[in-house]
Amino acid sequence: MNTNAKKSMTSLVNSLALLFFIGFTACSNPQKLMFLNNGESYTKFEIENRYGNDILITSADTLGSVGFITEGKINWLKGSPEIKKNSENEYTYIWKGDYGRVILDTKESDKEILFNFKLADENVKPSAWIINTKAEPEEYFTGIFERVVDGPQDKSWAKGIKEGLNLRGQRIDVKPKPTVSAYAPFYISSGNYALFVKGTWPGVIDFCKEYEDMVQISFEGPQFSFSLMMDESPAELVKRHALETGPSFAPPKWAFGPWRWRDEHFNNDKYYDGTKVNSPYNSQITEEILLMAAYDIPCTAYWIDRPWGPGVRGFDDYEIDYNRLPNFEKMIKWLDSKNIKTMLWIGPFVMGKMADTAAARGYELESNIWRNARQALIDFTNEEACKWWGENGPAKLAKIGVKGFKLDRADGEKLLDSLNLFTSIGTSYRENYNDYPRQYVKATFDAVRPILGNDFILFPRAQYTGSARYGGMWAGDTGNPPEGLRSVIIGAQRCAVMGYPVWGSDAGGYPKNINRETTKRWLGFACFSPIMEVGPTNNRVFWDMNYEPSFDHELLAVWRFYTKLRMHLVDYIYDHAKIASETGMPIIRPLFLEYPEQKESWKDWTTYKFGNDILVSVVWEEGKTKKKIYLPKGEIWIDQWDKKEYEGGQYVEVETPDYKTPFFVRKGARLTLPDLNGLYKESVERTKIKYDLKELETKENWQLK
Repeated sequence: MNTNAKKSMTSLVNSLALLFFIGFTACSNPQKLMFLNNGESYTKFEIENRYGNDILITSADTLGSVGFITEGKINWLKGSPEIKKNSENEYTYIWKGDYGRVILDTKESDKEILFNFKLADENVKPSAWIINTKAEPEEYFTGIFERVVDGPQDKSWAKGIKEGLNLRGQRIDVKPKPTVSAYAPFYISSGNYALFVKGTWPGVIDFCKEYEDMVQISFEGPQFSFSLMMDESPAELVKRHALETGPSFAPPKWAFGPWRWRDEHFNNDKYYDGTKVNSPYNSQITEEILLMAAYDIPCTAYWIDRPWGPGVRGFDDYEIDYNRLPNFEKMIKWLDSKNIKTMLWIGPFVMGKMADTAAARGYELESNIWRNARQALIDFTNEEACKWWGENGPAKLAKIGVKGFKLDRADGEKLLDSLNLFTSIGTSYRENYNDYPRQYVKATFDAVRPILGNDFILFPRAQYTGSARYGGMWAGDTGNPPEGLRSVIIGAQRCAVMGYPVWGSDAGGYPKNINRETTKRWLGFACFSPIMEVGPTNNRVFWDMNYEPSFDHELLAVWRFYTKLRMHLVDYIYDHAKIASETGMPIIRPLFLEYPEQKESWKDWTTYKFGNDILVSVVWEEGKTKKKIYLPKGEIWIDQWDKKEYEGGQYVEVETPDYKTPFFVRKGARLTLPDLNGLYKESVERTKIKYDLKELETKENWQLK
């Protein structure tokens, strides 16, 4: 292979980018592709898009426009194909060359064309397909993945990061990586089209990084199937994709209240203030429940992370460690009596005796092992394995009253990636890799749905096509500097575009050294996220932090304020979760989803719509006491902090002390919200009190029968 060919192949294999654009004429007749090339030149397509930018499948330098890889060689399509009309909306295109015959089957409907590329010779299996498309100078792209930039996840919250919601200038490996691991092979363009890749093979998309006027896309696999959607607005494209891959699961109303969790629970003899523990339940859980009630901090769900069972990792055999969690079943009922649901962490692997059983029955995949601990990663393509795991795992816990599960570790920490290892149905580990998150959450859903009906929520961190049907999601182990908050503001909106509407992040970030100012800001953002979950907060609580003053009155006040405000929003968010499930319109909405004709809507990603009526603008920078906010044209917006009314279509500047998240309500909306300044003042005064835990215990009158 000569130097230019090697360079060409390296460029495209490394970018592994696959995209293809086609449009429609103004009529509803099936659209024929327009081929611009003659003779032996690279195949080029031009497609009219009646909703936005016309689309050109193009070439550059030594790169063709459409190609496939066999035995390490790129084969570029040349010339114009033969065209066969199969029906009013189905066509077949055939190219002939040194590479044999390449077949493209298309199926066209009013606003969508489905494509399937393959070789006529079934004995030849391409390793990947490549398509290059022209990008307009100001074209905007978003979707694909949750993290801000590709590579190690901490790059997404690196100090000084500039990248935002727009993917232009990035090259992305479409393959879930831990722990910020929501992906979808779908993106939208400001040109009013979207591309959705079918299947589960990994790929890479280069959004104008190597060539500033070209999107390069390649996905692995012997065939390549995708759909090109066009519509009058980005919102319509997002909704259509969400419904095609969903509909998304709408959790029960309690799931939209405030949650609380720690990374690890200990059962101590004394509470944080030295008071002797007389509770029959875990001391730290008891302490939090009693003091949250005393401070009037609402909580509708409490999740217990691993370890909660026996064994080296606290996760053997889906059994409870009663030394850590005494009287666990009765504790669930105690929490239920306070309208607090219990949730547990789980993983896609089993340990203890269950690992031996899984191995003996052939239910496991080969996997990455943690410190030589015996584990069996479940092969969820095996129906018998799913049934056995479901009955002996999630279903067993659901029967004792657990109402939710945090689904961890389906994104590469355990999964192996190989073309030479195979699942029970014969797919290679590599082809199965991207689909594993969906298989995991579906198996859990199928296990608990017959027991709990609709009264539960699943909360996985890894996502791929179809997983939104079965649960919500959380944003993984996000860093806690200001840029960590910045990353989840972007991630929430990317997930909304990708079809994952029920989303939440660890308020304050996951690591154990929180930034106090950022945590205050994050609590505000969490209040205006689909799921509000607070933790792990240094694996402590704001009345007992690992710094001075350990009784962090300020954070406690902000926590109380936003949980109280959140309870006023529960019905509103629940209604919008149902809207997302029924229509595909997400709860969090980048401004361009609703106001695409306004240029400012494509610029300000710190401001977003929260449902139909609320506009939120999050401050993530340290020390920022004022903020300019764009208010979309066409509405009158009411500032909820001072009740001033503003005509849309302008920037306004507001005060932003660290406890204040600016938000506006559309005039005419039927929302009943409290006096924010009064509520904050009340929270400051209430959280100055240090309650007597012994006295709080005596009020419980625990009955262990």
